[in-house]
Amino acid sequence: MDDHQPVPDQAVPDQRTEPPRLAGDRESLAAFLQYQRDTLAWKCAGLTEAQLKQRAVAPSGLSLLGLVRHLAEVERSAFRNVIAGASAPAHWPGPEPGSFAEFDVDGADPAEAFRIWHQECDRSRAIVAAADSLDTPVHWRDQVFTLRYLLTHMIEEYARHNGHADLLRECIDGTTGE
Repeated sequence: MDDHQPVPDQAVPDQRTEPPRLAGDRESLAAFLQYQRDTLAWKCAGLTEAQLKQRAVAPSGLSLLGLVRHLAEVERSAFRNVIAGASAPAHWPGPEPGSFAEFDVDGADPAEAFRIWHQECDRSRAIVAAADSLDTPVHWRDQVFTLRYLLTHMIEEYARHNGHADLLRECIDGTTGE
């Protein structure tokens, strides 16, 4: 991929869908999570490969591409492994067992990262839609979760990282926005 050409993504800048104000719990939580996903895509839209890899807020090693890869891993872990009970391996495992390399983006392929992130988001939406209840306990390792808890946690996870993305994007090209 050319470092000077924008990386294509499915998101259209600033055309996110506001979550419904009158909705049941599942629809509301899923819509707020989707809004956060769309916000991350918006923060990355129109940037070159080099800009997506740029660690723009010193001394942090965070980059927009690292955030996309990280959130793909979080989607995989939370929905496929915890809620669906799968054993889906990491997309970007680290050198040590149990470590991850999603933030190591120097040799990363942005198109691959966005493809994997979109696939994981699609799988997550399907898992949420298929779940019988938001409140069925799920045992994972030595902890117990519900889908309601996990959806709420994922909204928080994306919102926190979207704050990082907002700062990164502003430093990269001056673009700001909620």
